Amino acid sequence: MFAPLTWVLVGLSLAAAVYAVVLAARNKRIDWPVLGVLGVVEVLLVAQLVVGIVQLSGTDRDVSGPFFVGYLIGSLLILPIGAFWALAESSRWGAGALAIACLVIPILELRLHDLWAV
Repeated sequence: MFAPLTWVLVGLSLAAAVYAVVLAARNKRIDWPVLGVLGVVEVLLVAQLVVGIVQLSGTDRDVSGPFFVGYLIGSLLILPIGAFWALAESSRWGAGALAIACLVIPILELRLHDLWAV
């Protein structure tokens, strides 16, 4: 895997999670800045999907292809689900749900890193 992309995704996701927690603590709904960061993260996740599949097809490593691609696709789905939930929920729990979704991305990224390093 392309390690710098992984760490950029982890950093941006954690920053968005912190911002979402601040919004939840202030009893505010999510706003455009956090949606913009999530958009950047989602574009980078698409790039990671493409890079990951290309690297998987050209490697002789003992990587479980279905698990690896499943984690790549799963990471693409988490943020849109969290964002739609946050937009639909008018209380602070919408931002809280988004914070949870943002925290799932670094976990998935670290698991992808572990799968690739085997």
